Amino acid sequence: MQTRTVRAWTWVHKWSSLVSTLFLLMLCITGLPLVFTHEIDEVLLHQQWEPANPAGPKLSLDQVLEVALSRHPGEVGAFMSFDEDRPVVNVTSVNPNGPADVYNFQPIDQTSGEAAPLVAGHPVMEFLLQLHTDMFLGLPGMLFLGAMGLLLVAALVSGVVLYAPFMRRLPFGTVRADKAARTRWLDYHNLLGVVTLAWVLMVGVTGVVNTLATPVIAYWKDTALSELTAAYDAPVAAGERAPLDAAVKRAKAALPGMTLQFVAFPGSSYSTDHHYAVFFHGDTPLTTHMTTPALIDARTGELSAVAPMPWYVKTLSLSQPLHFGDYGGLGLKILWALLDIATIVILVSGLYLWLAKRKKT
Repeated sequence: MQTRTVRAWTWVHKWSSLVSTLFLLMLCITGLPLVFTHEIDEVLLHQQWEPANPAGPKLSLDQVLEVALSRHPGEVGAFMSFDEDRPVVNVTSVNPNGPADVYNFQPIDQTSGEAAPLVAGHPVMEFLLQLHTDMFLGLPGMLFLGAMGLLLVAALVSGVVLYAPFMRRLPFGTVRADKAARTRWLDYHNLLGVVTLAWVLMVGVTGVVNTLATPVIAYWKDTALSELTAAYDAPVAAGERAPLDAAVKRAKAALPGMTLQFVAFPGSSYSTDHHYAVFFHGDTPLTTHMTTPALIDARTGELSAVAPMPWYVKTLSLSQPLHFGDYGGLGLKILWALLDIATIVILVSGLYLWLAKRKKT
């Protein structure tokens, strides 16, 4: 490799690393406990609860919705989701004349209509998740962290390009323990970097994809769902909607063998102004994150379409479990945590090497 080429790759590696290091450190440090979110919440927030009438009949979804909206007059349903391990329906409602991003979330016991305990994350975990996701800046924060992820990819690629000619002079994995501290840390930095390369690259790319969630969903609504709304002249008002329970049963008949995940009401971010979007997922650890919606005409209750997610939405759906390693049990989470710690060492050692070189110069 020519000297000029080496200098160019060195410049890319140095500045892509330096610009992103502090933010990547923040993501690694906050991401470490987030890998174990379920386990931490289970320990800190575990609470015993039994439904009011465990052997009795369950309320219909329309009855559950009516109960939820009666507690917040003037609001309309936005989403409805379903707990997997208890007979609880979670109703999210919104004031159509109020701020678009202010929601009320109500867990309701489907056996009685009474309020069920809210299963929410621990405040510390919620804080870490928000910091990790968008630094409390919303979409601009997400896109900024996505840009830092792209710099990480540039740092990885340039590091590999520089590592190849460097290792021609040394056996793979060599750590020159008898040399100066800076040389030892350079060897540790290079060794950990090449060993964790595939994992860091995968986590970095999936992290970038996750930051694009808002524009990806908006694009899906504006393109893939636009044909389904062409025949409608006005949004379906809440008083004109077909029964929700019948709509969900119609969707289940269209997608047999799949598990009901949630319902997006007309006008919500995951539906159109004219449909109930009833989402289902598979029953394996990975297909649990692969959703397929059945779109039900909100006025007639008839099936409009089964709309498999396009590739870019499927990519978004798969990126989150790959990013956090929460699809293979506790063993995979521990592996993710160890690799995360190794990445922290790589980032800190890279910063140390740069500072040591500046001091020497």
